[in-house]
Amino acid sequence: MSKERAKRRALLAAERAKRMQKFERRRARRAALRRMVPKVKVGRTGKIFPRRSRAQRSVIALLVLVVLLLVWTFVDSVAARIGISAVVIIATPALTVLVLDRRI
Repeated sequence: MSKERAKRRALLAAERAKRMQKFERRRARRAALRRMVPKVKVGRTGKIFPRRSRAQRSVIALLVLVVLLLVWTFVDSVAARIGISAVVIIATPALTVLVLDRRI
């Protein structure tokens, strides 16, 4: 009787070891696949200014439009108008980050 139980225990242990080996291979495969797949950045919403509220985006756009209106109203040279407009449009994202992303 004890010999039969010992045989059964040995068979169960062998089956358990086989299952654990299979599980470990599957886990290693999943981990390798997870390392290959690029991680999605958390907090990305697909908007131009994902960290800004609707009010902040509206104020930014309004200020840019006001500055462009002032430039096109008070500057006489067309080349200067285009140049200043380009600088305003290019500098807006950097200034937005500098002004609104301050951490205290």
